[in-house]
Amino acid sequence: MVDGVCPGCGKPLAGRTGRKGRSSVYCSAACRQRAYRERRAAPSDTAQGLIEEVGRQVRELVPAPPAVFYSGVSELAASVGRLRRIARTARDTAGPGMADPVTEEPVLDEPVMDEPVMGEPGAVDLVTTGPVTEVALAESDFAALVESYRRELRVHCYRMSGSYDDAEDLVQETFLRAWRARDGFAGRASVRTWLYRIATNACLDFQRRTARRPQRYEPLPGMNHGGAEPPARVTWLQPYPDDDLPSTEEQPDALAVSRETLELVFLAAIQHLPPRQRAVLVLRDVLGLAAAETAAVLDMTVASVNSALQRARPTLRDHLPRRRAEWTAEADVREREILARYMAAAERLDLTEVAALLSEDITLTMPPNPFWFVGREALVEFLSVSLDPASPMFLGHWRHLPARANGQLAAGGYVRRPGTTVYRAQVLDVLRVEGDRIVEITSFEPHLFPAFGLPLRLPADR
Repeated sequence: MVDGVCPGCGKPLAGRTGRKGRSSVYCSAACRQRAYRERRAAPSDTAQGLIEEVGRQVRELVPAPPAVFYSGVSELAASVGRLRRIARTARDTAGPGMADPVTEEPVLDEPVMDEPVMGEPGAVDLVTTGPVTEVALAESDFAALVESYRRELRVHCYRMSGSYDDAEDLVQETFLRAWRARDGFAGRASVRTWLYRIATNACLDFQRRTARRPQRYEPLPGMNHGGAEPPARVTWLQPYPDDDLPSTEEQPDALAVSRETLELVFLAAIQHLPPRQRAVLVLRDVLGLAAAETAAVLDMTVASVNSALQRARPTLRDHLPRRRAEWTAEADVREREILARYMAAAERLDLTEVAALLSEDITLTMPPNPFWFVGREALVEFLSVSLDPASPMFLGHWRHLPARANGQLAAGGYVRRPGTTVYRAQVLDVLRVEGDRIVEITSFEPHLFPAFGLPLRLPADR
């Protein structure tokens, strides 16, 4: 049995009867990479080409039939949005209002990728576009060249920093550095490899400057935190919206956007690694670079890379939960059901139902705030004060909207405080589910709601 044909070579795709997960689009990695390179080489990948494409789409617009009109407008909006992002990048990298760099003194020299190091056995080939032969790029052409890598570079910087806000700044810093170093780009390696090296160096510089180290939560006077050991406290940890991840069309390497390497427990765990060990682990185990490629990116020897990886892996395992849930279609459906019950129970102020959804050893943390709870009894005691309308500390009535963060289900919580008529953004709860229970809740402040497509207010009659 087959499921269609490969759009690259026309060969039939293997059937998926009895198999879980998404169906393949291409028959092999080679076809996927070939299609990706062809898309990157399209004329519309230059600013001028995209302008011409927008003009063509405008000329072809017709107001009827409605379905065709809607499709045409949607396509035009996507092209205009991309052109706007390119213009913004060009403005920010070369305009008079150029932002100051994140770090004044770089740890490593600006990279000049003279020798490609791809092709080592077992490596994932990062060459997805041809070499740049014209280094004297105009701002708009440079912006068009690098903008298509923004999403995957932001994910890379997020893994390195653990912060969505810092990742956005670091990507901008990467583009600034790339613009300044463009004349030194020899064009014998891929643009993507070049940008990853600059981004990694920017992250290492940032970590040197901030010197962040995870701590342990401490007990707060008069608060029952539970009897277990306090969890690690990563004050800068932030969620990452799933909608902001590169699609498989943009980044064919599935490892780079896999759920396991974006879960909050993984992001919190790698923050315990020294910066260079963290960089080695991300480049080797997440992006799949060979030891020689990683050594070239970090200006290290292959022996040093292997040594750093051997030290990083045990430390990472020590900070990961012993049980890691397998991601299957059935598990995803079950998690959505639990999320729906969780949101409905909170909106009904039904503390009994909320408690029934929690595991006995549930952990709740609220970075960057100092509040933490381990154990269902301690958490329910904390919630009972704010969910009881008769309590003087009653917070108000709740509404929730579903979201996805770090490959996990999340709920954007809104509170209508007593005497008011508007539900205001209060908290983003990211849930980790094992079996039929919630085993961890990480609650974040609401300033990132817009990044998740969530409004900051809801009307009372929603």
